[in-house]
Amino acid sequence: MNKRNLLRASALAGAALALPRLASAQADRPGIIGAKDIAEEGFLFGLPIVMNYAVMYEFAIDRANSQFKAPFNEIYNETRVATYQDTAVVTPNSDTPYSLCWLDLRAEPVVVSIPAVDRSRYLSVQIVDFSTYNVGYMGSRTTGPGAATALIVPPGWQGQAPAGITKVIRSTTRLAFALIRTQLFNPDDMPNVTAIQRGFKVQPLSAFLNRPAPPAAPSITWPRADKELVKKHFFSYLDFALRFIPPQPNEADIRAKLARIGVGAAPGMTAGGSSLFDRLEVDLGLWEGNRKVQAAVAGLGVGMNGWRVTAIDGSVQGYDGNWMQRAAIAQAGIYANDSDEATYPITRHDVNGQVIDCSKGNYTITFPAGQLPPVNAFWSVTMYDGHSQLLIQNPINRYLINAPMLPNLKRNADGSVTLYIQHASPGAEKESNWLPAPNGTAYLVMRLYWPKTEAPSILPIGQGAWKPPGISPAA
Repeated sequence: MNKRNLLRASALAGAALALPRLASAQADRPGIIGAKDIAEEGFLFGLPIVMNYAVMYEFAIDRANSQFKAPFNEIYNETRVATYQDTAVVTPNSDTPYSLCWLDLRAEPVVVSIPAVDRSRYLSVQIVDFSTYNVGYMGSRTTGPGAATALIVPPGWQGQAPAGITKVIRSTTRLAFALIRTQLFNPDDMPNVTAIQRGFKVQPLSAFLNRPAPPAAPSITWPRADKELVKKHFFSYLDFALRFIPPQPNEADIRAKLARIGVGAAPGMTAGGSSLFDRLEVDLGLWEGNRKVQAAVAGLGVGMNGWRVTAIDGSVQGYDGNWMQRAAIAQAGIYANDSDEATYPITRHDVNGQVIDCSKGNYTITFPAGQLPPVNAFWSVTMYDGHSQLLIQNPINRYLINAPMLPNLKRNADGSVTLYIQHASPGAEKESNWLPAPNGTAYLVMRLYWPKTEAPSILPIGQGAWKPPGISPAA
């Protein structure tokens, strides 16, 4: 905790001691302990939703934003992989050029189509609802390498899927997000990826059927959002976002609690409260909720040689009301795939349990001969800044080392592959295997796309025979 946060927490705690006798006169309010606890639990429940709103605002609403991609129901194709200049999403994937589309399902369902690709090229379409639940997939693992067309429908839709639809994906919300990942083999392969991207299509169901469109949904006045605003007015953004999220059965309790502090409540109430007493109570809860999420990220999943690996079933049923797990996974890397689609070992620590700090030393990771990550598609190891969880600027513009780079990596005499994790170049002889690191603490993510299920496998997580090798301080 920095000094400013320590002083703030101390002041809030001191004020809290004096609040109960004052708050007792306000019978309609939860009271100091109740409101604080509601805010804390509400932060866990709402963090992925508010993070998601902030990304949506930058990508699909704020046309003046440097991160803007395309308006709703229009697909945007990145003709490059992510770099240090991409800051809207923490731990961005730099393996695959993204195609993105925010879906507005309020007026009618939307049809998402992908072309056939070569069996050797990984392609995945992930559909995420406004709560950040994974609601469906298309692509290499689920529908195969052939062309596929999915109908994305809003909650309560009772229509019939028309001819030509490969599968129906039911969103739990009327706003959703389609993320398409297309494997890039090397920089020279980008024209081939671009050709595939031209075959992606998003259209309303009426256009797919060549019929007149239904009446348009009402326009929405979107609250301006950026990272600082969502921190300062967290519950105001959550209150707004919940208008687009029909309650799930397992949300009844948390929704009722949030309503007591004005979140998701009747119009006219101020989200988080309007008085000084309200704000002090709620700020205490937010502070404690954030502290617990950060601690939970560090302890996610199962420990493996210094890495943490979490089994993810990103569906409503998979989380089953575990707001802490959903918040921690969003903080670690929002829009994480289900483990069957991609598994994510993450670490800030070396094999000895010490924080990786490349201002103090260099590190290596060695894959023994014949023990590269077991995947049906491909794997990568990506470097991020330890504080921001963003990609870092470096002199060779390299943010990861992945399976397609293997032909250019140098192998040791025994056939093993060593990656050099350090801030400065390890020298010309080793630079092919260099993963540039920040001049400070580092955060690393290993991605195993479409992990194999036959032994040796990382699945089931915690039981599989394959484990990621630890990161060792250089001798």
